[in-house]
Amino acid sequence: MSIVQVENLTKIYGSGETAITALDHVNLRVEANEFVAVMGPSGCGKSTLLHLIGGLDRPTEGSVQIDGQVLARLSDDALSKLRRRKIGFVFQFFNLIPILTAVENAALPLLLDGANSAQAKQKAVEWLTQVGLGARLHSRPDQLSAGQQQRVAIARALITEPVLVLADEPTGNLDTKSSDEIATLLRQVAKEWGRSVLMVTHDPHIASYAERIVLMRDGKIVEDKRNG
Repeated sequence: MSIVQVENLTKIYGSGETAITALDHVNLRVEANEFVAVMGPSGCGKSTLLHLIGGLDRPTEGSVQIDGQVLARLSDDALSKLRRRKIGFVFQFFNLIPILTAVENAALPLLLDGANSAQAKQKAVEWLTQVGLGARLHSRPDQLSAGQQQRVAIARALITEPVLVLADEPTGNLDTKSSDEIATLLRQVAKEWGRSVLMVTHDPHIASYAERIVLMRDGKIVEDKRNG
């Protein structure tokens, strides 16, 4: 079964003559442990697609299934729970809390889901060590490089053992070396740690780390190809 199943997904903003079609009947599947990159020019609908798949927005038409659950059929509470437990989010600007250490930032999703503090912190230590930050557990974001901050964000995304990681321009704020390291890490997330990864990027070099590249233009998928 596909982890992500998108059918005829459409998103229209506004109405009448001012309506803008951000997504136009998009169909997409992402399988278990698959690393898929979505590329296209600015405004082509790739971030809208990611937000709809992540349940951060509701479609005008069509459906999204995550791990067999149709998002439109879920109550707000059930949707929040699915987002917390089944989906990990990684953003361009890290979204770390400045006054918290790496461990505290990474532990947050488990704490928000009701886990006790000791368990959450232990798991945060394990994931931060996995992503190469075992020596920086107690550093705050301002004491970390941009690449290290993104590693904290990836550990935070993985701590709930999600089936899917959604990464929106995860290297957009990084230098070339750090970008390559983060792209390599996301490939590891899929291939070694068994998550599906759907990444939006405008960078063809970063997209080349994925095993499948989906090209979008004007709200539609125009090409969907295996990489290499």
